[in-house]
Amino acid sequence: MPTGVHLRDARQQLFDAAERVLLRDGPSGLTSRAVTEEAGYAKGVLHRHFIDFDAFLTDLVLDRAARLETQASALRESSGTETVAENLADALVTLFGPVPMAIIPLITFRDELRARLRQARPGGGTAILGQATAAISAYLADERALGRIAADADIDSLTLSLVGGGHLVFTDRGPGPPATEAVNKLVTAVIADAVQRRPA
Repeated sequence: MPTGVHLRDARQQLFDAAERVLLRDGPSGLTSRAVTEEAGYAKGVLHRHFIDFDAFLTDLVLDRAARLETQASALRESSGTETVAENLADALVTLFGPVPMAIIPLITFRDELRARLRQARPGGGTAILGQATAAISAYLADERALGRIAADADIDSLTLSLVGGGHLVFTDRGPGPPATEAVNKLVTAVIADAVQRRPA
């Protein structure tokens, strides 16, 4: 690693390199050697900054999950604008973008990573999905308060249906994102009753 490169710079460069490897080669191709080679660093650089590879992956996931918080804020700010269905469809496309969808199987198949994420923060073992769930739940609650969905709408059930269904739609997308129609169809079906029963 070049001298004078700060820890923060090295960490972010390693995270960005890991993201590229993950998107290109999938979770099975994400190794410490692959990351350092992608970043253009010597093999031992990653282990100078992290206790082990799972510690690196934990920080990578938490860093990428934190980025979703900005997108979650944008979703909440959209409350009361456009239609509920349009806002939710746009949010699913963002929250289940290529990077989050690449990280989810990484978390699923690495037991040690899940354990460390749970230690790092409550609910951390479901990072990314947890972020998406929190964002959609908060948005739906805001829309319910605005009267754009039924006052008795079950926010938890709607959220689980949207997150679970969204995850399936984006997992089965093949190359490229799913068709807009598929996302819109899911959202419309899930929220139809809650929207139809809102006060006139």
